[in-house]
Amino acid sequence: MSNSYRKNPFIGNCSNSDKPGKVNANRTLRTHVRQALRTCVDFENLLLPALREVSNVWDFPKDGKHRLNTRGPNFRKWMRK
Repeated sequence: MSNSYRKNPFIGNCSNSDKPGKVNANRTLRTHVRQALRTCVDFENLLLPALREVSNVWDFPKDGKHRLNTRGPNFRKWMRK
């Protein structure tokens, strides 16, 4: 593992991970599903919410990705894992 490098020269903007946003989104989804199941009267016509209905991917901490400049001074540093 000492010679481990990224295969593609892309890194995320502003944050290392989307994990905190995904954790909050799934927690919100589980809460909405629980509430829908508690208040449901007719289980045959039950519509559970989808993940995109209760969360917004634009609110996640990582703001997309960008390609690294292969001729930049820090290219080899950023390509390490």
